[in-house]
Amino acid sequence: MHFLPPDIMAKVWAQFDSAGPKIGRPWPITYRGTDDERVAQLRALGVRRFSALPYAHRPGVAGYFNDWAADFAAATPECLHSATFYPEPEAADYVAEAIDAGVEIFKVHVQVGNFDVRDPHLDKVWGQIADAGTPVVVHAGSGPVPNEHTGPAPVLEVLRRHPRLTAVLAHMGAPEYVEFLEMAEEFERVHLDTTMAFTGFFEEMAPYPADLLPRLRDLGDRVLLGSDFPNIPYPYAHQLESLEALGLGEAWLRKVCWENAAALVG
Repeated sequence: MHFLPPDIMAKVWAQFDSAGPKIGRPWPITYRGTDDERVAQLRALGVRRFSALPYAHRPGVAGYFNDWAADFAAATPECLHSATFYPEPEAADYVAEAIDAGVEIFKVHVQVGNFDVRDPHLDKVWGQIADAGTPVVVHAGSGPVPNEHTGPAPVLEVLRRHPRLTAVLAHMGAPEYVEFLEMAEEFERVHLDTTMAFTGFFEEMAPYPADLLPRLRDLGDRVLLGSDFPNIPYPYAHQLESLEALGLGEAWLRKVCWENAAALVG
């Protein structure tokens, strides 16, 4: 889930409203409102813990996002202390500070940030996060709109350099589902998140291959519920309905919707 500084969230929503170049299609936002209103909605839905997942879109903004997210988490008991980073000379310093401050999860967005995860400024950062064991959500799949840095190959190189990295591959890696699933099978600390995958909206754009479902069931300990709330064009419950409709069993569903995340972030 995403909570961003209100001025930044307004700009994100404007991109969705205009079906801008990083969106690529009409994408109505279901859950608008203030931070307080959206937190109240999550509590009413029964969500027990959630992320903020700010993501730096250019140099020089990660510190602002991280300070805001730290304050938001301090004021919102259910929210994970979230942080981000960008390939820039000071990245290793502020990532170390965030880890020391108890950050619980990082987020980077390759498509929006338009950067290479193999950038030399990030090599030390990946090592720091791997050593700390802090999860990092990586949106690197080529959906919804690719750029020169999206896709599985750069992420695979990072994982081979840092095989102990606790990476969470967003959106199941859509649309490169096979390649990102293979990474989770190869590296024991790599996870997949279900964000928007299997929903009617995503199935129109990038349907999940049915022949991968047995492998996904076998990977059940490292699949995590994701939603992209509030920036979704359908009710929150539709993600849960879509997961149940896969028919992978109650035990698998319980792991995905509760046990795996509880084990990863408490």
